[in-house]
Amino acid sequence: MRIELPNSYFEEVDNSIRLIWRNTLHADFEKALLEKAIRRKFKVKPEIHVEDGYLVVNTENEDIEKFIAFFIQSHLGEFLKSRYTRRKVVYIHEGMEVPLLGYNGFGLIDRGTNLIQIRGSTGCNVSCIFCSVDEGPYSRTRLLDYVVDIDYLLKWFDEVARFKGKGLEAHLDGQGEPLLYPFIVELVQGLRENPNVSVISMQSNGILLNDKLVEELAEAGLDRVNLSIHSLDPEKAKMLMGMKDYDLNHVLEMAEALVNAGIDVLLAPVIIFGINDNEAETFIEFARKIGAGKRWPALGFQNYVPYKFGRHPTVKFLSFKEFYTWLRNLEEKTGMRPLVLRPEHFGMHRRRFIPLQFHIGEVVKVKVILPGRIKGEMLGTARNRLIEIINTNAKVGEEIKVKIVRTRHGIYVGTPV
Repeated sequence: MRIELPNSYFEEVDNSIRLIWRNTLHADFEKALLEKAIRRKFKVKPEIHVEDGYLVVNTENEDIEKFIAFFIQSHLGEFLKSRYTRRKVVYIHEGMEVPLLGYNGFGLIDRGTNLIQIRGSTGCNVSCIFCSVDEGPYSRTRLLDYVVDIDYLLKWFDEVARFKGKGLEAHLDGQGEPLLYPFIVELVQGLRENPNVSVISMQSNGILLNDKLVEELAEAGLDRVNLSIHSLDPEKAKMLMGMKDYDLNHVLEMAEALVNAGIDVLLAPVIIFGINDNEAETFIEFARKIGAGKRWPALGFQNYVPYKFGRHPTVKFLSFKEFYTWLRNLEEKTGMRPLVLRPEHFGMHRRRFIPLQFHIGEVVKVKVILPGRIKGEMLGTARNRLIEIINTNAKVGEEIKVKIVRTRHGIYVGTPV
């Protein structure tokens, strides 16, 4: 009997059966565990192996096939991991009653404009040497990842969108690579069906794109990709991305494929002076060559800024005043405008802010519901909002009092009292 599960295929890894789910996630089941479960249930001695992506069992009993499918799906949450970060994944669904406002790792973020940030998952497939949150396969601080169920994410977005009104930009981003979200095409489709959404944009490093996915995203209604390419020199690009197998040529081909599919591209290099600032004109030439920036600016040069929990290469740091002077000089020299970007270039404007549920200094009773992403961090809930609790030894299920120390943009951080 050959068994397959929706959106999945199987691999055999050592003494385990590995289920690859939606390309970005996997779960390992010990072969002995599966065989034991079948033996207990059906009083037979099964033999299991993988062949051409199928799970093969030496039986024709259809009840066994249904049992294996049920067993795997029932235990998927215990073993689910990211294929790219290799970290355990917490799958967040409606039954868990986890609020999707209040935390910057996943869910929704409203910064008081008509743009809503949508973060369906955490994790990244590269380990950029300047990463502001120490993400990727070589992270030293990130302990686990989250994935939010697509229906639950869209349900929360719909509530936020109805409050914010029409003309919204739904921006897919995150602490990492949005294409790791296993329902990315369905997410774009769902957002396109929302009557309050006018623009759907996404940040990406482009590595996981392929021709088929580009076409699917275009058909689903994606309008723009802010593409993170930090060097047009293959070896320098590998160094900046922190990955020896980074394929720059593939990403450049995908940039062109996006434009050809009708998805606008904004190249978004992080400029580290002394390393890649001398490539600015080359980036401009490439943007012009592929036809980037049809509806929005073609380039969004970013100034490298060191962050407390990020990676800190030993490099020169330019003040923003100096950086903007550099950009204006580049505009004059190349004729590429705008390079000094403003919200109006993207149709962004102020919009009423979702009311804050807490104020700084307030002491709140919080139920701890999830482990956090770094040591000493947990996530709690109160008033239908998530709160990041730092410097805590609390455990899931406990109720503790925390003092709110941050509320900016509706992202709440508290410390135990």
